[in-house]
Amino acid sequence: MRLKRRPLLAALASALPGARRAVAQAWPDRPISVVVPFLAGGSTDIAARILAERMGPKLGPQVRLIVENRAGAGGSVGAEWVRHRPADGYTLLLASASALGTNPAALPQTTPYDPVEDFTQIAVVGGGPIVLVVPAASPFRTARDLLAAVRASPGRYSWATSGAGGIGHLTGEFLKLRAGGLQSDRGGPEARGVNRPAEPLKAEHVPYRGGSAVMEALAKGEVDYSLEVLASTAAHLRDGLSRGLAVSSLQRHPLFPDIPTLDEIGLTGFEVTTWNILCAPRGLPPEIAERLSRAAVAALAEAQTAERLTQAGVDPAKPTTPAETRAFLAAEVAKFRGIVQQAGLTLGR
Repeated sequence: MRLKRRPLLAALASALPGARRAVAQAWPDRPISVVVPFLAGGSTDIAARILAERMGPKLGPQVRLIVENRAGAGGSVGAEWVRHRPADGYTLLLASASALGTNPAALPQTTPYDPVEDFTQIAVVGGGPIVLVVPAASPFRTARDLLAAVRASPGRYSWATSGAGGIGHLTGEFLKLRAGGLQSDRGGPEARGVNRPAEPLKAEHVPYRGGSAVMEALAKGEVDYSLEVLASTAAHLRDGLSRGLAVSSLQRHPLFPDIPTLDEIGLTGFEVTTWNILCAPRGLPPEIAERLSRAAVAALAEAQTAERLTQAGVDPAKPTTPAETRAFLAAEVAKFRGIVQQAGLTLGR
């Protein structure tokens, strides 16, 4: 007996919600992979390991979250890998501002995914400023001194980031643009900090595969300076292996209150910060997304978790729902695209 097509499709459609609920109720029954799109030891990796440890118990007594590093292309390799995994709640991505923000903005031709539409957003985990940092043996004691030297000798100096098109790269290019007109002298109040129209500073960009590799290169003196997230630089700054000259937020960071902001040195209104958000492949059942979001928010609310993240240079985020996380990501992508346009970057085009 042949079933009519339309009643059959209707019957299948009516069964889908029940099937999804059954899957969601059984989840999780095996370990969950949290993909970090960078090498171990960097800011995203640190945050992922802290979060994974505390989220597991929130999801079930035997639930384990296992961190998996898939580095490359400023976070795009790991993000693209996660995009093609099943949307079953067993593969997550701790995305960075590079992977889902600056790469799509600065490298649209080589970033094969839509940062908002191709993922299910779960929760904002945290963030923090970018640090303008030099080796401990560097002759530069202030950001103004470094920028004046770069301005005086175009192309002589080199700077490192976690990858072309990443958050550090975009911040550094924006800094070179803004600092091109920053006076190096300390004239009267009317002259101090004036941004005159000028050519961007010229320095050689050297991309590395992750924050830990950047900091190692910096400590060895392979490059003259870097723009790297606070979580990657914090240990080096505390141990005296590197020296922070400025941060990219509008306020000084409580971990290093002696490091001034770029706004303070004359780059008025300069603000670019990084962030991490927890995502999954597109199509994750809403019930699973909500459970993951609640677990992440509960873990971040723990005093010990917040303290560990803060000490690592990641400021824990305020509680967010999946919908709020999606709105946050969309706004950040729009902001980074605006910066790319303003800075005149043509990477990957």
